[in-house]
Amino acid sequence: MKTSYRLQITFEENLEKFNALSSIFEVQPINFEDKIYTSWIYESEENGHYFDFVNFFIDLIELKNGALQKLGIERNNISLWLLYEYDQQCNMEFDPTRLKRIADNEITLCISCWENSKASQ
Repeated sequence: MKTSYRLQITFEENLEKFNALSSIFEVQPINFEDKIYTSWIYESEENGHYFDFVNFFIDLIELKNGALQKLGIERNNISLWLLYEYDQQCNMEFDPTRLKRIADNEITLCISCWENSKASQ
């Protein structure tokens, strides 16, 4: 099983904006082979410990809000992703506090689940 968490920011193709986001967040994003710079994506994989990705990423966005606004990044350009591979069943829950925080920040929450191909054999 694999679980990953992503902070994704979309914008019109712009290499300078892509590089500026890397500087603002001080991390290297996922590097796609197609080299089309319309999304900046930071991914963290689960390492066996609980990761409060909602609060972690929103804290980061709020901390960097001024710099994001200067780049023309609006909240509707930002999404949080939960990518979850499961074996037999997929269940998840989000408490109202985290959901409210996502809504108050006008950030989209995306969830992608898929069954482990080895489990279905």
